[in-house]
Amino acid sequence: MKLKFFNNCVGWPARDVNAEGGLCDLISECRQITRETFLRHVDREDRKAVERGLGYGPDFPMSRDWHVGYYRSKLHGRRVYLFKHSAIEYVFA
Repeated sequence: MKLKFFNNCVGWPARDVNAEGGLCDLISECRQITRETFLRHVDREDRKAVERGLGYGPDFPMSRDWHVGYYRSKLHGRRVYLFKHSAIEYVFA
């Protein structure tokens, strides 16, 4: 099953930011991956909706934006995949 968009760090529940296994741990344990690896693990429609919301489209797809990084990590022991855009983490869980 492909992972769905879960949340970004801006909208993260305050009680889970510094909680054990929460957002801060997720960020500190990130391991960089390729976009291709990220795509294999996340839901295509959810990913496209997030990309559209960030202003990407046919004239400038996210895949051509060298400012975006792709990562894997863990959230409360579960493997998650995320990308960072403008210093904001977008998590798929």
